[in-house]
Amino acid sequence: MALNLPLALQPHHDGSALYVPNQKPKLLEKVKLRIRIHKSFGKVKSVRVRFSESGEAFPTPPAKLLSSANGWSWFESEIVMHNPYMNYRWFIEMVDGSSYWLNARGISVLEQPDVEDFRINTFSSAPDWGKSAVMYQIFPDRFARSSHADKHKTPQWAIPKGWGDKVTATGPGTSEQFFGGDIYGITEHLDHLKDLGVTLIYLTPVFPARSNHRYDASSFAEVDPLLGGDKALIQLVEAAHKKGFKVIGDLTSNHSGNSHEWFKAAYKKPGAKESEFYYFSNKNKDYDAWFGVPSLPKFNWNSKELRKKFISGKNSIVARWIKKPFNMDGWRIDVSNMTGRIREEDMYMELQVLIRESMQKINKNTILLGEYTGDAAYQIQGEGWHGAMTYYNFTKPVWRWFYNTDVKAEAGFLGIGRTKITGTEMVKQHLDFAAGFPWHVRLHNMNPLDTHDIPRFKSFTIPGAQRVAAGMQFTFPGMPVIWAGDEFGLDGGNGEESRTPIPWNNERPNDLTMLADYQAFAKIRKDNSALHDGSMRFVYVSDELIAYVRENKKQSILVVASRGSEKNAAIPIESINGLKQAENLFGGAKIRFEGSNAILPSEALAINIWRLPANS
Repeated sequence: MALNLPLALQPHHDGSALYVPNQKPKLLEKVKLRIRIHKSFGKVKSVRVRFSESGEAFPTPPAKLLSSANGWSWFESEIVMHNPYMNYRWFIEMVDGSSYWLNARGISVLEQPDVEDFRINTFSSAPDWGKSAVMYQIFPDRFARSSHADKHKTPQWAIPKGWGDKVTATGPGTSEQFFGGDIYGITEHLDHLKDLGVTLIYLTPVFPARSNHRYDASSFAEVDPLLGGDKALIQLVEAAHKKGFKVIGDLTSNHSGNSHEWFKAAYKKPGAKESEFYYFSNKNKDYDAWFGVPSLPKFNWNSKELRKKFISGKNSIVARWIKKPFNMDGWRIDVSNMTGRIREEDMYMELQVLIRESMQKINKNTILLGEYTGDAAYQIQGEGWHGAMTYYNFTKPVWRWFYNTDVKAEAGFLGIGRTKITGTEMVKQHLDFAAGFPWHVRLHNMNPLDTHDIPRFKSFTIPGAQRVAAGMQFTFPGMPVIWAGDEFGLDGGNGEESRTPIPWNNERPNDLTMLADYQAFAKIRKDNSALHDGSMRFVYVSDELIAYVRENKKQSILVVASRGSEKNAAIPIESINGLKQAENLFGGAKIRFEGSNAILPSEALAINIWRLPANS
C-alpha cells in the first residue's frame, strides 16, 4: 500500500513558494498550486485540487505534469481566488483504482473535513523582514540597570531588590519586587544582542504602572520615567536601527490598569464620559476585569471614542509610538485572543483589522503579532495579526518531547494531560496545531522555548535538551524567540522565576555554554534563505529522532534532531535532491550511505544541520 512508503517518499504540498508561486494573491487572481509525487507511490492516473468557492466545493480539471526528475513528478493545477479566504486539498487517483487525499495534516485514504484543508487568503501584508527575523524578548525591569536608574526613587508600590537578589517566585510581592532595570541599560547592551545574531527586539510594556510587569498601565501616553522616560526609548530605537535591529513594543488592548486616568475618571462616577470605555455596573462601583483581577479593568470596545483614542485616531496610542520621534517597528498585542470578547459580544476580528490598518497607514513596514495562549490557528489568518505568539504549535510539543520525568516540581505551563511524548507524537501535535495557519502567518508565528510568562525550558527538560530544541527553533517555520537569559543558561521554575535579572557580572549562577550555539544557529538562519521561507517536509520521524528538510528554489536545509540514540535511522537517497553533496553547518556529523539509503546520525541529544543543492 502506498501509505506504507517511507515518510520521505510521500506526496507533499504546503503553502510555500515552491508549491504556491504567488505568495500574495489578490481577489479573482488565478493561483497555481503544485504537488510532488514520487514514482514509488505508484502509477498516477490523475491529480486534482478540491477547493472551496463561496462555501461550495469543486474539483479542478486534472493537473498537468510539469516535470519529472530524480524520481519525483511535479504536477500543477490552478484555482481562482473567488473569495478572500479559500481552502483546498489534493485528490490523487491511481491507475489501480485506489485514491488518496492530501491535506494540511497529511495523506489519507478517506475524505477529510474542510477544517483540515490547506488555507490561502488575500491578507499577506507582513513586512519582508519578518520572515527572517531572530527575536529577543526583554523584560525591562530585569535586563540591565544603567547608572541612570540610580537617580530614581523607588516608587511607593515597589519592594526594592538588589540585582543579585533571589526572585520571589510566588505569593505576595511577586509583582511588586523592583530590580530597577531601565531602557538605557538595554541600549548599553546592544552589542551583546548584535553578537548573538538578534535582528528584532521585543520589549514587554514600558508604560507607567503599579507593577514590575507593567501590564496594568496607568497611562499609554508616556514611557515610565523609572525606565528613563520617552527620551530613553527614542535613543534606544535610534541606536537599534543604526545597528540593524527592529524594535517592537507590547500593548494591552484588552485592559488598562485601575490606576489609568480613564478608569479613575469614571470609577464611581456614572456621569463621566469615560464610563463607556469600560464595563461598569452598579453606578460604576463594579466592573469587568481580566479574569476578575481588580487591577486590570477590561475595555469596552463598543465605545467609538475609545476606538478613536486607542486605535484609529491620527494621534491614537497605536499610531503614536510608531510615528516620529519614537519610530517603533510594530506591536505585540497582549492577550489578543480576549480583546473585544465578553459574554455575547465579539468584536475581536474587527479590532485586529482596525489596529493593522491604523499601523499601516503610517508605516507599511511594521509588524503586528497577537498573543494567543490557546490554539490560534483557525482564528489568526492574517487579516489583522500577521502572526501569533502561541505555545501550541511549537513550544508545548517540543517541551513534551524533551520533558524530564525526574523533575519533581510540576510544570504547570503544560497543564493537564500527558507531559512526556514521543518524537512521532511531537510531530503530529505540531502539525495538528500548525495546519490551520495560512503559510504567510506560519512564517511570522513566534517560536519560543520559553517566555516571561512560563518556566524556563531548561528547568523542566532533560539535561542537554536546550541545545537541540534551540536548533529546532531556528530551523522550523516561524520566528525564533530568545527569551533574555536563555543564552546564559538561566533556570526558572515558573514565570516569575524565569524573570531572573541577567547576570552581566556573574551576580548569580549562569552557564554560557549555550551562547556560542545561539550565535551559530542565528548565523545559519541569516545565511540560508530556505530557513526564511522554505517549505517544511518531514522525512523521518520516530520516538527518538526527527528529520526534516526546508526547501526553496535556491537551496535545501536538512535538519536531524534526536532525543535518544537510534541506530540505522535511514531515508532513501532519492527522497532529497543532492543528499550526497550535503555540507554540514552544525553538529559535525556525517551522513553514511548504504545502497539506496542514507543513514542518519545516531547520537543522542544532538542536532545536525546540512546545506544541500537547490531542489530540482
